[in-house]
Amino acid sequence: MRTAFFIDGYNLFYGLLANTPYKWLDLPALLTHITTIENPKSETAEIYYFSSPVKPELASRGTQSKEAQDSYIRALKANHVTVTLGRHTLEPAQAPRFVDKSTRPSRQDKVDIWKLEEKETDVNLAVSMYRLLSKQQALHTEDQIQQVVLVSADTDIGPALRAIKEDFPNVVIGVILPHREGIKRGAPGTLKNQANWMRTVVKDVELEAHQFPDRIPTHKKPIFKPKYW
Repeated sequence: MRTAFFIDGYNLFYGLLANTPYKWLDLPALLTHITTIENPKSETAEIYYFSSPVKPELASRGTQSKEAQDSYIRALKANHVTVTLGRHTLEPAQAPRFVDKSTRPSRQDKVDIWKLEEKETDVNLAVSMYRLLSKQQALHTEDQIQQVVLVSADTDIGPALRAIKEDFPNVVIGVILPHREGIKRGAPGTLKNQANWMRTVVKDVELEAHQFPDRIPTHKKPIFKPKYW
């Protein structure tokens, strides 16, 4: 079963990898492992990764965070992952002042903030998923993608999955939620209702077992795992 993966990098990082020692994640190996458990006939054909560049001025480690992300993206590309980058916008805005958890926000009590938003990632992912399947119709059956797997818990992708389910009923839809074990989170119905199968947790032992080597050779400069990771 030829399988294409579509990964929301931002969702993956903050849902599964932040504050862990597993950020140097070998995504192709991990995803192949998970889908093989779901269906031993699964065959990884294509992997698409969507994210946005880090803004060093807002990152916890400044330019180090940007350099680490750049290294990881190089590692993904070296392992045949197609990477599409969106963008971040940073604009002045206002938001209700936080007093405490028992005090409701008030529109009459606002403070000035910097508003950081990730742009285009969801749209790029959804459009790419649908376009890939649309183009498959011109291929021989044995060359077509038979399964798409979304790696995200973002409910904004729900309408895209629904459209795929309606327009390509023979394509299997899988969803891997980037949730770590030990943290209770619900499975979004918007995604679950469209999926043929869903993996709700990725175990720490799986993350540990599927890491890139510290040094990845390439035709140019080798890629090294960031030291603080």
